[in-house]
Amino acid sequence: MAGSLDQNPPNAERHITAGGTDWLWTVFAIMTVSTLGMMIWSFERTRGSRFFHNISIVILTTASIAYFTMASDLGATPITPEFRNTGTRQIFYVRYIQWFINFPLLLVLILYATGIALSDVLTTAFFAWVVVVTGLVGALTHSSYKWGYFTLGVVSLFYIWYVFILLLHGPRSSFASGSGVRSDFIRGASFVVLITMLYPVCWGVSEGGNVISPNREMVFYGILDLLLGPVFLFYFVWGLSNVDYGLFKFNSCRPTDAPYGYGVESATGGKSRRAGDEDGGIVPNLPGTHNTAAPSAGADATGVSTGVASSGAVPTTTKAEHTSVA
Repeated sequence: MAGSLDQNPPNAERHITAGGTDWLWTVFAIMTVSTLGMMIWSFERTRGSRFFHNISIVILTTASIAYFTMASDLGATPITPEFRNTGTRQIFYVRYIQWFINFPLLLVLILYATGIALSDVLTTAFFAWVVVVTGLVGALTHSSYKWGYFTLGVVSLFYIWYVFILLLHGPRSSFASGSGVRSDFIRGASFVVLITMLYPVCWGVSEGGNVISPNREMVFYGILDLLLGPVFLFYFVWGLSNVDYGLFKFNSCRPTDAPYGYGVESATGGKSRRAGDEDGGIVPNLPGTHNTAAPSAGADATGVSTGVASSGAVPTTTKAEHTSVA
């Protein structure tokens, strides 16, 4: 049977070999098995408590596709390196497509457990995109300007690390979801900061400095992706598996659903759970969200009795939600 390099010949003079493709197929297999395992685990959860599992499935599926592509010796382009110029070098742009999807989602997965503002989550995800895009543009740049993009990417990483450190030691270190979630976040965030410090190192000695061979580059990046992929995701999601989702104050996207775990506020000030609250996707229950109770039978929208006798028909209830983001 013909191998990947026979079916898809390398397009650069310095490229991965059969040993490199074997390693990439191994990583692909691990990613795929992990994806299936996370799917099975997700199906065992009740609807409405799968948010962290579903994000993990997206990350692992994307990584599986990317490593299948690289193991097939596809998704690469030849670039003339700046240093140690011994001919063109393979640059796998498909790896950056993987990171463009996965890195922001990984940060969202972690930060959603903290209860911080949605604007902070989106800003952190934006800087994750900056890290990936500057890394890709720098890898495809022949001149020394590539190190300018490298610097911009590292500065963006510093912002992400700053957000994590602020949550660990700053005034927001008291999580609304409880001390148990905070402990999981401390361990998870520390692990992510440590691993993401090694990505610029790998970039500098591979796409940047052309020091190590493409095979060693694949091994270096593959280990890092496995640590931030299956290893971290299963550990982090397992740590949150016994946490009551009501503590996260998630809210369904549908206007007819109450916040998960809380219910609709009645006219007497009490809260009741409605059927269907556990269905659908979940988003953060943002500050400024107000749920109003539906008027009772025989009352108009303002709650004033209309004086109309009941004819046995039960009017449908409505709920208005007004969301404002500071």
